[in-house]
Amino acid sequence: MSAPLSLIDVINRFIESDKVVLPVFNSSATRIQKEIAKQEPSIQVIEKIITSDQALSTQVLKIANSAFYRGLKEVGTVRAAIMRLGTKEIAKIVLLATTKQHFTSKDKTINLLMKKLWQHAVGCAYGAVWLSRRHTYGVEQSQVFFAGLFHDVGKLLVLVIIEQIRRRNTQLKITHALLLEAMDRLHSREGAKLLKQWNMPEYFCVIAEQHHAKEIDENNILMLLVRMANMACHKLGIGLTSDSSIVLPASLEADLLNLSEIDLAELEISLEDTAILSS
Repeated sequence: MSAPLSLIDVINRFIESDKVVLPVFNSSATRIQKEIAKQEPSIQVIEKIITSDQALSTQVLKIANSAFYRGLKEVGTVRAAIMRLGTKEIAKIVLLATTKQHFTSKDKTINLLMKKLWQHAVGCAYGAVWLSRRHTYGVEQSQVFFAGLFHDVGKLLVLVIIEQIRRRNTQLKITHALLLEAMDRLHSREGAKLLKQWNMPEYFCVIAEQHHAKEIDENNILMLLVRMANMACHKLGIGLTSDSSIVLPASLEADLLNLSEIDLAELEISLEDTAILSS
């Protein structure tokens, strides 16, 4: 009798069978990202894209009026939100609103993990952008935000795959430890593959695939920013991992990015505020 398959083997076989239903990148978010990339993005075009989708409009206004963004006066229209926050910030909000829908499951165990993954994704996205403003690194904030938000998308995909497997095999027993192991072992490879399926630029695929690599490409500023934000989130327990013993200023990433102890202490404070956006 052959030995029972490990969960990793089951996932790999399911992937190879082409039965996986992949998450789809939102078309409205794609159109807005393309508009923002232009030298002179059109407020009218961005407003039209958002308002043509009622659910997206509602989510954008909800986030724009959250404690993280809210000014003295609540905004009641998409145009008002764009005028107050600017097109680049609205593009981030759209990306948040359209991506969050993927981080939910009817399976209670998987849903809890997805919620923590979402907290981590949001923390890394805003943390990496915050870091990118400390010095002149020569990177676009929209790229930094996307890289931070999707660096761990492979973990989401692994959970989506496991949920699909469970629908076909309700007798499959999966412990919390096995779920974590599957995500850890497969997320880099599967995350890069998913971003390629979404036709994302290669540098985002590289970050998804190599953000845990032991050897650092010292010239890849985007990678360094994501790794630094990722490490800070781990220290604060934002996501699935919590390690308060991490000393951020002692990291190679901090040295390569020329970040001081004060910079990193302020980063931790800013990351605590991102919990509002992931709730």
